[in-house]
Amino acid sequence: MRRYLILLVLSLFAINTYAQKYACVDTEYILSNVPEYKQAQKELEEVSLQWQKEVETKFQAVDKLYKAFQAEAVLLPSDLKTQKENEIIAAEKDAKNLQRQKFGNDGELAKKRAELVKPIQDRIYNAIEKVAQEKNYSVVFDKAAGATVLYVDSKTDISDLVLAELGYKINTQRR
Repeated sequence: MRRYLILLVLSLFAINTYAQKYACVDTEYILSNVPEYKQAQKELEEVSLQWQKEVETKFQAVDKLYKAFQAEAVLLPSDLKTQKENEIIAAEKDAKNLQRQKFGNDGELAKKRAELVKPIQDRIYNAIEKVAQEKNYSVVFDKAAGATVLYVDSKTDISDLVLAELGYKINTQRR
């Protein structure tokens, strides 16, 4: 009798582990249907172009200094030549610092992206979590993330449910 009880408990445990439900979302599809995300991307692009022009202007100034130096280097005394070289090095260092300040890993563009995009991503994650809990999904995969998902049955794709949870009209054009 005890043996049958143990088998019953083990079989119930095995059935319970196989009864997990899985779903997937396509975050690229979801983001393409969120107007705030499109606006944030546009704003980031505009800021990026503006900063890129500033950086290019600095590097063009360095290039002018270098070309002027090359043209007159033969005529300059060694102490003045060293001074001009140091000016060029300082200008180049300044341009690189500006580039790093604007576009580096911890630069202003990364901070701006976090400021604009992170709240949108958080809302999407919360909507995914809510839909998954309502539909009793144990795991939700992101099929936009790459080759980790090789096949997805469209019946398990809850991207449209997530968009509906966010309050957006569902785009019928799917990849």
